[in-house]
Amino acid sequence: MKTDVKSLTKEELTLWLKDAGEPAYRGAQLFRWLHREKVCDFSAMTNLPAALREKLAENAAPLGLVLRREQVSSIDGTRKVLLEAGDGCLIESVSMLYEYGRSVCISSQAGCRMGCSFCASTLNGLVRSLSAGELLEQVYFLERGEREPVSHVVVMGMGEPFDNYENLLRFLRLLSDPEGRNLGARHITVSTCGLVPGIRSFAEEGLQVNLAVSLHAADQKKREALMPVARSYALPELMEACRYYVGKTNRRITFEYSLVKDRNDGMEDVKQLISLLKGLNCHVNLIPVNEVRETGCRRPERERIRAFREALEKAGIPVTLRRDIDASCGQLRNRA
Repeated sequence: MKTDVKSLTKEELTLWLKDAGEPAYRGAQLFRWLHREKVCDFSAMTNLPAALREKLAENAAPLGLVLRREQVSSIDGTRKVLLEAGDGCLIESVSMLYEYGRSVCISSQAGCRMGCSFCASTLNGLVRSLSAGELLEQVYFLERGEREPVSHVVVMGMGEPFDNYENLLRFLRLLSDPEGRNLGARHITVSTCGLVPGIRSFAEEGLQVNLAVSLHAADQKKREALMPVARSYALPELMEACRYYVGKTNRRITFEYSLVKDRNDGMEDVKQLISLLKGLNCHVNLIPVNEVRETGCRRPERERIRAFREALEKAGIPVTLRRDIDASCGQLRNRA
C-alpha cells in the first residue's frame, strides 16, 4: 500500500524518508510543500532532488481530491464542491465568505451512520471515514485560487467527527502546526451529534478548538424522533457532558439547532430550549432545514423562524441564523 504522506507529522515524514535513505532535513522540506505551499504534485517540489520526487510519486498516495461538481450561490458567493477521493468516495465541502474572513465547512466521513431523520448525509449510510490528509485537502482545495485565505474551519459537513476520532485529532494538530498551515486552534470548530464519550474525551485533549453540539430539540422524545443517537445518550447525560466540557476548557459551547417545520419550531420548543441552556456559557446556531425530498422535513415559514430567534435573544442567549446553499448541518450528501 502507498503511504499517505499528507497525514504524517513532520517527525513521521522525517523517519519515513530516513528509512528510504534520505537525509533528515528532507522531512521538513516535504512537510512545508504539503502544508505551507499546499502543493499536490510531487514534480512541483523544486528543492527536492528529481530522484526523490520520482520515488515519492511511486510510493506515496495521491495528494489531492478531484473536483466532480461545483455550485456557487449568486446571492452571497457561497461555494459548494463535490470532491472524489482516489478510491471513488465522494464528499462535499463548502466555502463561505463573511465579514470576518473565509470559513470552510469540511466533511469527516464519506456518508454517515448516525441516522438523523432530517439529514441528507446519512441517507446512504457510512461509506468510510476520511484520513487526516483527506480532511486537510478539503481545506487546501477550497483555499487554492481564492483571494482571501481560509480564516476559519468547521468540521460540520458529512459524517460524525467523533466517529473518526483519531484521524480528527491528527487533522487538528496538523492544521494548527506552526510549520504547516498554522491555523489558530480557536479558529477551528468541531461539531458532534452528541456522542457523550467523545465530548468528554475531547475536553481532556488540551486543545483550544471550539465545540459545537447538534441539539435540534430540547425535549427527549422529540430529540429521539429526530436523532437516533439520543436513545443512547439522553438529554440529561448530554447536558452533563457539555457542562463538563465548558468547565474543563473554560470555552463557550455552540448548540446547532435545525428548525424543522411543525417538529421543533414552536414557542413551546423555544421555551424548553431556553430552560435547558439557562446558565450555560453557550451560543445557539439556528439552521432552517433545507428541504430534502427523502426525509419529508420542511423549512418553517420566515415569521416562525424570526419569532424563534427573537425569543432566544430576549432570554439573553446569543444566537445566529445560518445562511447557505444546501450546505448546513445535515444537508451535505455524497452524490454525483
